[in-house]
Amino acid sequence: MATLDEKKDVDTATDLTNDVVPSPSSSSVAEAVGIDEKSLLRKLDYRLLPPLTLLYLLSFLDRSNVGNAKLEGMTTDLGISGDQYLNGLTLYFVGYVLFEIPCNIILKKATPRAWLPTLTLIWGIVATLLGVVQNYSGYLASRFFLGVAESGLFPGVVYYISMWYKRNEQHYRVSLFFSAASLAGAFGGILAWGIAHMSGTGGYSGWRWIFILEGLVTVLASVIAYFWVYNYPSTAEFLSNEEREFIQFRLKHDSDAAQDESFTWSAVLDAFKDPKVWLYCAGFHTMSLPLYTLSLFLPTIIKELGYSSAQAQLLSVPPYAVAFVMTLTVAIASEKLRIRAPFIMGTSALACIGYILLLSDHEAGVSYLGTIFAAGGIYPSVAIVLSWPANNVSGQTKRCIANALQISVGNIGAVIGTQLYRTESSPRFFLGHGFALGYLIANIFVVGILWLVLRRENKAKAVEMEAKELRPFGGDVGDGDGEFLGDKDPRWVFQT
Repeated sequence: MATLDEKKDVDTATDLTNDVVPSPSSSSVAEAVGIDEKSLLRKLDYRLLPPLTLLYLLSFLDRSNVGNAKLEGMTTDLGISGDQYLNGLTLYFVGYVLFEIPCNIILKKATPRAWLPTLTLIWGIVATLLGVVQNYSGYLASRFFLGVAESGLFPGVVYYISMWYKRNEQHYRVSLFFSAASLAGAFGGILAWGIAHMSGTGGYSGWRWIFILEGLVTVLASVIAYFWVYNYPSTAEFLSNEEREFIQFRLKHDSDAAQDESFTWSAVLDAFKDPKVWLYCAGFHTMSLPLYTLSLFLPTIIKELGYSSAQAQLLSVPPYAVAFVMTLTVAIASEKLRIRAPFIMGTSALACIGYILLLSDHEAGVSYLGTIFAAGGIYPSVAIVLSWPANNVSGQTKRCIANALQISVGNIGAVIGTQLYRTESSPRFFLGHGFALGYLIANIFVVGILWLVLRRENKAKAVEMEAKELRPFGGDVGDGDGEFLGDKDPRWVFQT
């Protein structure tokens, strides 16, 4: 059987249509070494994505179930006002923003199997303890440390996926992973409705059992994750030597994931100095406010339309179900067509329609339809925005920091959003809905600017490649013509 080294002369595709990085004929190499590439990808998906998706589902559930708990009397039992409740939501995101970059630095220095389950264990314990807080101070402290513990999961997983999959394969996987957020919203409403019936059990109110039971499930999942989360392709136990070698080969011909890059502070600085990284940050910043205000306040928004608490818990399910379907549908279309920006702008525009309905009509049915449009547009947009720097930023440390920086800066929008849905603005919540609509319109402009910048740089790279007679990647990152310069390299074509 031929080895991969003997197949390095396999012809590589050089089609630069639509500014997409071409890839080598890895299928020819796979056939030569007796590997079914599609089956191998399915194997990676089955092994890697379920634990990551479960952890993120629990993460989103544990951060957003406070909205369900509020409907079940949490603020009354703790004796806190509406504004004090909002302060706890804000502190969560303060902790989240402050610790995302440090967490990803630790991930780069440590391993996913050690770090990601440890984060899960810590936030699971904190989430459980939310169920036994007795006063305002305990509520604030628990929300802050929940944000600290959860801060490393999403940017860590986005970086982790970039170390396993080729660039055009990453977006769909990130979207599958992120779809857990919409599932968490759907399950959250159903679970809260069911768990609320435990009110009085053990002398605890129903809202306390929401935190306790869902937090304990997270603790259990973290223990399992120590055995379920794998590290990187070079050490993953479920791969054969031939599969491991082929994965390294296909990554080497597509991105920097197969390179042996050590951590350097200069690479960290490169991320901060790149204007495109800040545009990715602005892209998520303009989505995080509508994303988190919707996930945190949806039960309250629906209740204020005239429904009971129990009805509001159950009616929060359909918007998230639509969001789940839309996230996967848009991800598949984006991967097939190999475009990002038009899908972000299109789904953000769909969300704008939702908020226009919420702002313009006081009829309960019309406003409820607005929540469905809003959720159906927000979640697919966020999935693409968050996967974009993972596709386009190189090398490894710079990408690791860019992923974390994007979410840190982005979640400043969430910090702002947690103060917008005040009790005195109910039932129409003009301030919150108005801010969300404004942010979505800003997102369309930011993404449009980034789209133009990336296309302009791709054209400049094409001219430089032609002048220097260089091969594009899908030539070979590892063995290409000259030293690889990361995303500054003229052969590195940005995905738009």
